[in-house]
Amino acid sequence: MSSRIAAQLHVERARRLVRQSAAREIIPNAPDETGRWLMHGYPDPVARWNHHPELEVHLLQYGSGWYIVGDRIGRYSAGQLVLVGPHLPHNWISDIDPGEHIADRDVVFQFHPQWVKDTQVLLPELATLEPLLLRAARGIEFAGPAAAHGAAELLAIGRSSGMARLRHITALLQTLADAPPAEYRLLAGPGITPPADSEATRIVDLAMREVFTNLNGTVSLTAIAARVGMSQSGFSRYFARATGQSFSDTLRKLRLAKARQLLEFTDDPIIAIAQASGYHNLSNFNRQFRLEHGLTPSEYRNRAGR
Repeated sequence: MSSRIAAQLHVERARRLVRQSAAREIIPNAPDETGRWLMHGYPDPVARWNHHPELEVHLLQYGSGWYIVGDRIGRYSAGQLVLVGPHLPHNWISDIDPGEHIADRDVVFQFHPQWVKDTQVLLPELATLEPLLLRAARGIEFAGPAAAHGAAELLAIGRSSGMARLRHITALLQTLADAPPAEYRLLAGPGITPPADSEATRIVDLAMREVFTNLNGTVSLTAIAARVGMSQSGFSRYFARATGQSFSDTLRKLRLAKARQLLEFTDDPIIAIAQASGYHNLSNFNRQFRLEHGLTPSEYRNRAGR
């Protein structure tokens, strides 16, 4: 194939991608229930990088791995409870072996913010939820009693119906709204926007899975771009538009998040941790870690009590 024909094919592919309509997960509405409650395993078709106009309370019951909420990347463990705001991209990827499946990993409750606004007309007490809904735009991770009580109410929603179900919904929202500052933190930076088209969503999802399987090795931008059938520049633009950050920044955050976990929970030598996190130059690892966290890896480990 001549370089001219190849260039024309790349241009035509780019044009097709640009014409794609906006992508989001479609949340079915049940006419006889408030919001949507579901439990699913992993892997599962609904467990993917996505966004939607509904708010989502998300509990990870089992396993451990990585979470991505907007531009925030980190490690999660069983029991994590997160409130995701409207159109905030998110995904959870578990550490599993090929062919492995985690049953009932996720418990989710999704509801439209308009439901809260409409209900406030009849129940003005719900206006106390406004600060919580505003904070949810950046995603909120809960901890301590707020996470434990919230998880219990979330599970109870799935076991109940009628007025009992509604009582658990309001108890869940009240628990999250009343959580003291010490029991929650905001995750994403302000102003994170969802991907512009469905092809961008597919490309980012595939790229992230490729990265997670080779985090301690050499992650090649060229190889990933070829895997999704794009040029390096085209892939870089789509990734940045879909995630709000460059591919290199995302990879750096993922590697440093893995390093933090190893520093906190193992006694491995720092040079071994650097290599396990994809850094084969110790001075570069120390420099990148300090730029991200304001501490050297040794100082971070000492502060964590290791």
